[in-house]
Amino acid sequence: MIIAGVDEAGRGALAGPVVAGACVLNEEMLSHPLIRDSKSLTPEQREEAFDWIKENCIFGIGSSDASKVDRDGILTSTESAMQKAVEQLAKKKKPSYLIVDGRDKFWFDYPHSAVIKGDTKEACISAASIIAKVTRDKLMIEYSCEFPNYGFEIHKGYGTELHQKCILEHGPCSLHRQTFLKNLLTVSASLAKSKV
Repeated sequence: MIIAGVDEAGRGALAGPVVAGACVLNEEMLSHPLIRDSKSLTPEQREEAFDWIKENCIFGIGSSDASKVDRDGILTSTESAMQKAVEQLAKKKKPSYLIVDGRDKFWFDYPHSAVIKGDTKEACISAASIIAKVTRDKLMIEYSCEFPNYGFEIHKGYGTELHQKCILEHGPCSLHRQTFLKNLLTVSASLAKSKV
């Protein structure tokens, strides 16, 4: 049986895409010290693990940009990114079963099951989480050159205090998920009115 793990990164961010990874399990992954939940690794460890995965594993990557998130919603966009990652993976090696991080009931062309906190329990999901996280972080660092006013290289698009301050100062850019900013911009507008 060819088992693939699937996970995403960037689902809760205010800006940038949601990126998914899919990775086929191999025996070496079970004992590799850096194949674990990407959130438990330092950026340097994630890079090292990602390089090892690239050399030793078969994987796929998919993404959905901010405009799709605004148009279709985050759940549909996450599912789409995951489906793209699995499709890319299947071109190299077709999985017979998927294990997907989380509790959501996503649709795939393959038999699958959801595993809550799967990135801490299943090596192939851990690998998929590393693929997704490193790929997305690199994208956000690249975007920081195009959009220098937002500090994307620091917070990677998540809703940190610095990021929110930059949005309020410069307004949103094309990478921002407008539907995620409604509360922030509404509160800001209310505060501005109260000062008039």
